[in-house]
Amino acid sequence: MTDLILLSDEVKSALSKGVPIVALESTIISHGMPYPENVKTTRKLETIIRAEGCVPAVVAVADGKLHVGISDALLERLAIEKGVLKVSRRDIPTALASGRLGATTVSGTLIAAHRAGVRVFVTGGIGGVHRGAEKSYDISADLEELAVSNVAVISAGVKAILDLPKTLEVLETKGVPVVGFQTDDLPAFYTRKSGLKLVASADSPNEIAAIMKSKWDCDIEGSILVVNPIPKEFEADADVINASIDEALALADKKGVCGKEITPFLLAHVAKVTRGDSLAANIALVENNARVGAQVAKAYSLLT
Repeated sequence: MTDLILLSDEVKSALSKGVPIVALESTIISHGMPYPENVKTTRKLETIIRAEGCVPAVVAVADGKLHVGISDALLERLAIEKGVLKVSRRDIPTALASGRLGATTVSGTLIAAHRAGVRVFVTGGIGGVHRGAEKSYDISADLEELAVSNVAVISAGVKAILDLPKTLEVLETKGVPVVGFQTDDLPAFYTRKSGLKLVASADSPNEIAAIMKSKWDCDIEGSILVVNPIPKEFEADADVINASIDEALALADKKGVCGKEITPFLLAHVAKVTRGDSLAANIALVENNARVGAQVAKAYSLLT
């Protein structure tokens, strides 16, 4: 590994002892949630992961290093400081060279996890093909990275603001298995079902771990995307969510919001329309993903 990737002492120890590790992105801290909910949620995720016998490892960029595992001080910086960079694959070189503070997206976190040998990564929802991509060509770098990084990604599906059918088509083209956890219907982040049927599902963490091992033992590079539905009690009304997304898209078009700013803009509008219910749902689903992700990491560690 390059010396530009800095492992925390806890992550180093876990790797040397074979203790399972679960990676966490940092955009949820800097760009996904307001303060102090971002810090509280991150610490809760770490607690959930530790309770399952695993080590949590938040990924971020700071002081010219790509950190895998961060200190409490760095967590506070990510949560509070203004102008934190949003770091995907494209942005890693400039963020490292500049020495600036950066929060990694799904693609940025995948790069760090893959190179550090961390095989499980928990997030809320992945990026994908944006609605209207046939005109804007706006397709998340997450999909490219999922095709090449050997990491199982535990998510609540694809962000509901995206074009879900087109995203599934791209994932199929890239050869990324999309495995429903106790479901055969693609979850749509805030809702448990999208109406899009999956070709693979698993009923237990052990089954997911077996899929991971089978893929990588055959030297088939790339991720396994595990889609884990939001807990039923936190599921949103699909009609309300879809109406707020349509409104947000029209507003974004009117204001000329595009590129990396579009996702946080849309999510913030949905949160506003739902009067904070979407934030509570976001927290609940990522906590649920952390629990399942840690169980998968533990199961996989027993196979290797």
